[in-house]
Amino acid sequence: MHRQPLLDQLADYAAKHPDETETVGRFIDFVRTEGDCFERSLAVGHVTGSAWIVNADGSQVLLTHHRKLDRWLQLGGHADGDPDMFAVALKEAREESGLSDFAAVIEGIFDLDIHPIPARKSDPEHLHYDVRYLFRATGATDYVVSDESHDLRWVPLDEVTTLTTEDSMTRMVRKTPGL
Repeated sequence: MHRQPLLDQLADYAAKHPDETETVGRFIDFVRTEGDCFERSLAVGHVTGSAWIVNADGSQVLLTHHRKLDRWLQLGGHADGDPDMFAVALKEAREESGLSDFAAVIEGIFDLDIHPIPARKSDPEHLHYDVRYLFRATGATDYVVSDESHDLRWVPLDEVTTLTTEDSMTRMVRKTPGL
């Protein structure tokens, strides 16, 4: 089954984060029951992949001021049928930042979040089941702002809350290991 590798990663994540049982359970149920969970055409929601990108010493994170949502967020996007969420997150990191060199900081999933996306044009309100991975930028850190963003910015971890107080963002700040 093409969903099994993600289900295995979710089980590993659940074992490491017993305090997130409710979110992990909802996530696993969705992936198990929705055969098209990686397709954005699934109207109720779909799995997405995101990258929490830190600089070389781990003191800053690269955030995007998302054009459609008009909020500061981590980089990421739709799987478009690809069940390899790590590859999706890495692809999105490269496409949305113009950076090319990354290394995974930890093995497996860094964070999970399920959040609503408002209705827009012909798309109804739906849920993003977001799988997040922690990357370190290992090469040049001069980014390029893509069409999907108003802006990109390296933000000191202790200043993320000046741009957003969303729980999913502050949770990732708290989870970021001292590198």
